Amino acid sequence: MSRDVGDGTTVAVRLAQGVPLRDALPAAGTGDWLALDAGVRQLAWYRGNPAPEWEHTAALPADPTRLDESRAALALCHRDGRIRRAALHHSARYPGLLPLAVIRCADWAEPVRECARELLREALDVDTAVGLAPLLLRVGRRDRGLFGVELLEEVLSRAPRGRLAALFSHPDRTVRRFTYRLAADRRFLRPAEPARAAARDGPARRDRSSATGPPWCVPAPAT
Repeated sequence: MSRDVGDGTTVAVRLAQGVPLRDALPAAGTGDWLALDAGVRQLAWYRGNPAPEWEHTAALPADPTRLDESRAALALCHRDGRIRRAALHHSARYPGLLPLAVIRCADWAEPVRECARELLREALDVDTAVGLAPLLLRVGRRDRGLFGVELLEEVLSRAPRGRLAALFSHPDRTVRRFTYRLAADRRFLRPAEPARAAARDGPARRDRSSATGPPWCVPAPAT
């Protein structure tokens, strides 16, 4: 599934109405989380009151400890950094919101950013790193986004070869390239494997980023 900001605003309204996160955002992918993050802050100027659409549905409780998962998702994306930070302190109760903590790791507000990074460092293990790899690498392209990429590399560097190899066929090409580079650094690749990988990741599967070279030679995303 892939959403634009307009869809993100629709999801935000459903969350404000109390729809469970798993129903409002089923099978969420990288684009869905980023769209939700942007959609929560999208202002509804046409109403004459420049507030996001979802705020006309239901306001967040003043006490962050009273946030359920749906409203915690809204708070994590809120335009007020104080609300984002307070939500991070209580979001560990809801593991399903960890993708939003990944996004907050590149937040422009330093207190929010540092709080999110502490939360992610505590929560990220090999299993969660595998699932969050596409989002971590996408957010890694942003200003202040390198932390997540470095943490991903740190965690996956402790993964057994078999667990790492499972990412060689990941549908996201950026993840495949990142994993091949990491595997090469750890000398996990046999001599013939790079050639076979290049053949599998040939022109039919390549996007415009293929000009940077074969998948095992690509450096981690830079800031």
